[in-house]
Amino acid sequence: MRPLPRLRPARGAIDWFLLAMVAVVGLASVAPDWGRSDGVLHLGTVTDVGVFLLFFLHGMGLSTDSLKAGATRWKLHLLVQSCTYVLFPLWWALWSVLLGRHISHDLLMGFFYLAVLPSTVSSSVAMTALARGHVAAAVLNATLSTLLGVFLTPLLVSLVIGASGVLGQGGVQQLDVGATMLKVAQMLLLPFVVGHLLRPVLGGFFSRIKPVTTVFDRGVIVLLVWAAFSDSVADGLWTRHGPQLLLQATAGALLFLLPMLAFTRWVARQMKFDVEDEIVAVFCGSKKTLASGMPMAKLLFGGSAAMGVLILPIMIYHQIQLFVCAVMARRYAARS
Repeated sequence: MRPLPRLRPARGAIDWFLLAMVAVVGLASVAPDWGRSDGVLHLGTVTDVGVFLLFFLHGMGLSTDSLKAGATRWKLHLLVQSCTYVLFPLWWALWSVLLGRHISHDLLMGFFYLAVLPSTVSSSVAMTALARGHVAAAVLNATLSTLLGVFLTPLLVSLVIGASGVLGQGGVQQLDVGATMLKVAQMLLLPFVVGHLLRPVLGGFFSRIKPVTTVFDRGVIVLLVWAAFSDSVADGLWTRHGPQLLLQATAGALLFLLPMLAFTRWVARQMKFDVEDEIVAVFCGSKKTLASGMPMAKLLFGGSAAMGVLILPIMIYHQIQLFVCAVMARRYAARS
């Protein structure tokens, strides 16, 4: 196995980034209304604008050669999508056989919903950029995962969760595929393409303000953490569920995330990926989206009294993956 490059402790701006994430989680726990997506600060709108600008800057920062290289990395794309839609469900099936009788049925189905969700978009790309990975490949994988999820996630939910009897009487409702794809195009592809087209004009200016854009990247991640955690707390993360259920959901989230992080890194090294592609495999192949998961859950489980438990795994997994991947991104970024 190829040894991990020697890492140096990061200083300065990286430290404020981690401290800021801890601070916003604490603030969200005591005052969730401040940071809710539709709260007084309107972080839902703010983060939408931030993600749009984030992809605009990423498009401007990438050369055409980099985009071509990202599109040709078919082994990397195959690994990421296989982890997202094949390995995660198989991992769930294994642990449902071994541990399913020790947890509630609804929570077990919630972990299946987690397993069939697409990867994240904004945080995967932002973490890849923070870690100095191959951003173009991360953008392509995040986009592909989201588009596949529009079709695969409802299909798999209808086959497994719908058959178990925990959905509403209406069953699995039809998703608005066109609206979902339009949202992806507006928030990801459009700013990326515009930024890339403006690269010949603004590329020099962009290179001069690179330290500012780095701070902006990390600031958007902090706001995403704040909004996501505030929404989770406001929806009853700490009040509606007993300590045992929260402990089980947290342990299960770790049981999904940590082995997947280790597996994607191991496979990437066995396939002799360079470290930039390894970063993409690790971050895109292990993440699950809360941003798409919650709207889908409302459509799929809106008539079910068990919806609160069904979405609990993704609520917790999302918070844990952001922290763990931020620490890993910090270590990757500090490599020589």
